[in-house]
Formats: sequence, C-alpha cells, structure tokens
Amino acid sequence: MALSKDKKAEVVDEVAELLKDSKLTVVAKYQGTSVKSMQQLRKDSRDNDTKVMVVKNRLFKKAASGDERFKDTDLSALSGQLIYAFSSEDEVAPAQSLAQFAKTEPQIEFVGALTKEGQLLSAEEVKVLASLPGKNQLIAETVAMLLGPVNEVTNALSGNLHGLLDAVSAKAS
Repeated sequence: MALSKDKKAEVVDEVAELLKDSKLTVVAKYQGTSVKSMQQLRKDSRDNDTKVMVVKNRLFKKAASGDERFKDTDLSALSGQLIYAFSSEDEVAPAQSLAQFAKTEPQIEFVGALTKEGQLLSAEEVKVLASLPGKNQLIAETVAMLLGPVNEVTNALSGNLHGLLDAVSAKAS
C-alpha cells in the first residue's frame, strides 16, 4: 500500500529524530527474511535499547539530508531492501543486535553504519563493532578491575586482624 504524502512526512520526521539522537545507525540487507523473524528482531532489539525499522531508502536519505552532519555523506550505497537499526543509548548495540540476529538468519548482511558525527562506516567496520563488548559489560569489567586491588588489601588486612585476634585469644586463655 502506497504511503500518503502526510504519512511520508511523518516517517521522514521520525527518522530524522532517530538519526539526531542515535549514537550509531546500522544499515543491513534483509531480503528473504520472514515477517515473523523481523518481528522477533524488533522485539529482541528493544531489549538492547535499539529500534529497528524498515524505511524506504528515499525517505531515509531525505531525513539524513535534512541533518547538517550527513549533508556531505555519500549515501549512494543505500539501495535495495534495507533495515535501519538506531540506538541512542549504546554505540555498539545496533551492530550487536543485527549480528546476533544474523546468526539465525544468515541472509542478513551489513551494508554500513552512520555515526553520530556523520561518518559512514563500511560493512567490515560494523562487523568489528558488533564483536566488541557492550556498554554494560565494559562498565562491569572496569568496576571489577578497579575493585580487585581493594579486595586484595581488604583480605590481607582481614587475615592479619584474624591472626592478631587468635593470638590475643590464645594469650588470654
């Protein structure tokens, strides 16, 4: 069903807003993917703070051209049946969501990605991003690394205090 002029304007506005807020927008081919699988991708991606949309390329390009960051970006590679994954929370979440989905749906193929700065990344660069740990995992690893020495000092002091208490208890008896 063809979109009315008003509906197209709404889609362009929505995509423009998503582009403005998105830290990374990943683009992938989805030809041959069932509707049921696409619904599952959207559901799984929401858990990862990622919004996945199927948008006509012409409307996406129109939304991007309205943003100063993307005015000089060559979007000619955006052709065919494409899905767009946006995330305003995490830089690698869209790439990870689509890479995870591609494990069960091998027809999913990265085309590229647009960064918040307006840079167009290649499909290979997106694959590398998808292999990075997520934001929450990196935070957890950093906290664990910072707490390691503190825990070691606490355990060492605790051991010395237990030894002192045992010595005082033995002397008192």
